[in-house]
Amino acid sequence: MHNAFTGAALDRVGDSRRRDLDWLAAQLEHPGARAVVAGDRGLRIAEDRLELVPLAELDGGEPLFLGFDSAGPVFAYDEDPPRDGRVPMVGSGGVRGEPPKDASGDRIPLRQAAARFSRADGGLAAYTAALLNWHRRHRYCSACGHASDVIEGGLTRLCPNCGAEHHPRTDPVVIMLVVDGDRLLLGRQAVWPTGRYSALAGFVEPGESLEEAVAREVHEESGVRVGRVDYIASQPWPFPASLMLGFSATYESGEAAIGDEELQDVRWFTRAEIEAAAAAPESENWGTPGDPGGELALPPRLAIARVLIEHWLAQTRPEAYR
Repeated sequence: MHNAFTGAALDRVGDSRRRDLDWLAAQLEHPGARAVVAGDRGLRIAEDRLELVPLAELDGGEPLFLGFDSAGPVFAYDEDPPRDGRVPMVGSGGVRGEPPKDASGDRIPLRQAAARFSRADGGLAAYTAALLNWHRRHRYCSACGHASDVIEGGLTRLCPNCGAEHHPRTDPVVIMLVVDGDRLLLGRQAVWPTGRYSALAGFVEPGESLEEAVAREVHEESGVRVGRVDYIASQPWPFPASLMLGFSATYESGEAAIGDEELQDVRWFTRAEIEAAAAAPESENWGTPGDPGGELALPPRLAIARVLIEHWLAQTRPEAYR
């Protein structure tokens, strides 16, 4: 099962070498050092691929060490360093990933990049964006408020005032298909295009297991109770720094109804409806708000919600039991 934003072919060098200042300086001066360049407009591309720009061609800034590929060290480079009061997400391309108005032909928003890039490029783009976004939003110590310093090539920030170390955060999100025999429970947000429904999802809360989070989120959003919960797959989701943890949950009781303000609608769909939607051409409409009406439209293929749905269809076909 291959998910978008996975597959970065790098040795991330998660060892003591990152604390060796001389070693890090040597990587910056390495003749093969290159950087993934990203900023407010998106990621820099060349010939529809992620461009690795020679580090020597980039002036200023503070490159962050990502790791090694077969040609040498690879860095992340923010071409639009944040200023106080201004911290947009790197490569977001707007609220829902639409191309920004000032995008040029050699930049691409992160969502579109995932749909067009190879797995290796998509994974590298996600790694870059997630790390740059964290540095943009965590320049000050959360313990004392003092400006912090970048250490370990970018995988840690150290406060020179109180000594606190801060590490890139990843927010766990459970996303689940609620299954009742030959039908699935799906919901939609009002900002989505007409007819689009997806798997239910929500952030894991402190002191909560993943299985508990699945059961709680399903009940909060739909009023439905679930029983058995099975893990399926995961996907990094760098908007700005989530990890989507995909599950299947077996329906136990309750009538489906909107349970909170996050959803515009929640309902059951038959296998026939879902098969028809899966066979339809993927819409180019990334996020124009619509309404619940019209034919069912599934999430784009880059989303783990779509992967979970396709997996359910494949696993429950009659021939799968022969």
